[in-house]
Amino acid sequence: MERHFDAALREAKQLLIGMAGYVETTIDSAMEGLEGRNVAKLRHVYEVEKTVNQDHIAVDDACVKLLALQQPLAADLRLIVAILKINTDLERMADQAVNIAQNSERYISCEPLKPLIDLPMMFREAKLMVREAIDAFVKRDLKLARDVLKRDEQVDLLKTQIFVDVLHHMKASPEKIEQGLSLILIARNVERIGDHATNIAEDVIYAITGEDVRHGSRGAGLKEAFTK
Repeated sequence: MERHFDAALREAKQLLIGMAGYVETTIDSAMEGLEGRNVAKLRHVYEVEKTVNQDHIAVDDACVKLLALQQPLAADLRLIVAILKINTDLERMADQAVNIAQNSERYISCEPLKPLIDLPMMFREAKLMVREAIDAFVKRDLKLARDVLKRDEQVDLLKTQIFVDVLHHMKASPEKIEQGLSLILIARNVERIGDHATNIAEDVIYAITGEDVRHGSRGAGLKEAFTK
């Protein structure tokens, strides 16, 4: 017979996975709204983000109950801690999608500064990081989690490339500075989505192995404490 703890932990995981689906929807809608200059898509982000906020509270509550009412062993405790941290990163991704939608609304209300080439590529790369980070959590896949960490560099490079390109166009067309600033802010928000996906991948590694990879070997003490 399944323990009550196992059922409650499984439910917390399922809540988190469902929340991740809504977060991906906010990212997709923000990307499609900007590329298609579609205000309805952008405003859909705001509605879905409300559901993400509700799920954020529900996952936190489920984990707090597990910690308060049970005595999880080391592996289960690591998983609960990881769920709490992933929960926060997912909620912040949805916040970034809202920021993107707001800046996109401003951008599409004016004449375009330039064709969107690198920014859609950056969106797709960050979205792939999110998808792979969540898949790594669901499948307990260390290789996939480490692949996410490698992808973050590409997102950073694209952000830098976008900044340089946008600044060039702003200098050539000073009357479009506002559009340029909107694109810079959007690129920064997309980069932060990638950063949150990186955090999730690090938390997956921690949940599976007890290894804290955020700052090199600094987490060795944590690993020892949670594996005794």
